[in-house]
Amino acid sequence: MIETSDPTGDAAVVPADHDVAAELLEFLTAKTRTNWEADQDIFAVGGMSSLFAMQLVVHLEKTYAITISGADLMLDNFRTVDAMVRLVRRLGPSAVGTGGTGDDNSE
Repeated sequence: MIETSDPTGDAAVVPADHDVAAELLEFLTAKTRTNWEADQDIFAVGGMSSLFAMQLVVHLEKTYAITISGADLMLDNFRTVDAMVRLVRRLGPSAVGTGGTGDDNSE
């Protein structure tokens, strides 16, 4: 875990990428009763619906205190655990002070 602070000065705990990946793999395994790899396309194997994609969105928002909207709702952000980890990292508390985009090129 990495500790950062938001603009109000409150500390926010940002889980490390491997913690997010492990949690997501556990969530997917529990929901689908299938073991997944972090780089495996969960929609390419079939059987995953748009309803399941929305369950992923809700899970990510609630678990990581992020808001996923607009262009971030594209399926490519949810195809793999690796892609979801990048999305959480970009939208999460570590993006505070960067306009919420996670783009640290504002130097």
